[in-house]
Amino acid sequence: MLQEKISAAVTRFAPSPSGRLHIGHAYSALFAADACGPDGRFLLRIEDIDRGRCRPEFEDGILDDLSWLGLEWETPVWRQSDHMSGYAGALDRLNRDGLLFPCFCTRKDLQQDAANAIAAPHGPDGPRYPGTCRNLSPSETDDRKATGEPYALRLNIEEAVARIGPLRFRDLGLGDVPVAPDSCGDVVLARKDVATSYHLAVTLDDAAQGVSLVTRGEDLLHATHVHRILQALLELPVPHYHHHKLLRDPTGRRYAKRDRAETIQALREAGRTPEEVRAMAGMG
Repeated sequence: MLQEKISAAVTRFAPSPSGRLHIGHAYSALFAADACGPDGRFLLRIEDIDRGRCRPEFEDGILDDLSWLGLEWETPVWRQSDHMSGYAGALDRLNRDGLLFPCFCTRKDLQQDAANAIAAPHGPDGPRYPGTCRNLSPSETDDRKATGEPYALRLNIEEAVARIGPLRFRDLGLGDVPVAPDSCGDVVLARKDVATSYHLAVTLDDAAQGVSLVTRGEDLLHATHVHRILQALLELPVPHYHHHKLLRDPTGRRYAKRDRAETIQALREAGRTPEEVRAMAGMG
């Protein structure tokens, strides 16, 4: 498998403060810090756009755990909650360009649609959106908005593709990867309760922070197709990528925040040293 190296890259680790870090996070953070190279820059981003789930005490715990592991990053730390106006500006631009549409479908509606499908194709956020609200008339859209019915803003992927044409991105492990827009569907870029999405926020953040190498888990490879489309639509620089393996527990499950026994905090409390935890993460 191709494994390129960049000698001096700008990398970042971008956790969400919705729980304590686990051993898989340790691997991802250490991987990003190593990938920037001796002359590169390692950044820390706190992805806290979901204010309903994010907590200050979890952010404090993230900083403490990373410091304990021996990681150092440039300051100040980038917090997404400080940059909501930038995300709103990008949404306004996409909307003015005719690339967004309101979607009134509830999560229950979409789950039912997926359940009724013989084989619902999947996009980067789960079952691919079937296009229910894409062609609503302006009058129906206005009427439903006027009643206060909640809605999300989705990217019209067909219109986006018509404007930008074929795209590719470079992955240091996989080589040149062609973007597959049809596999993405009309992804959500904002909701009533969260004024931006992961896809839009991280794409804008990487550009604003000058990130030249995005390292993250292979489970986010599909999301990169969406991010490359947004980069083209918003005329943003295109970084390189490296989608690394995911650490798994002895049963083969991915480590998750619900796995209390594998949090770095729990390992510290059990008497593990930073060196031992780095070795457990395969980065000793």
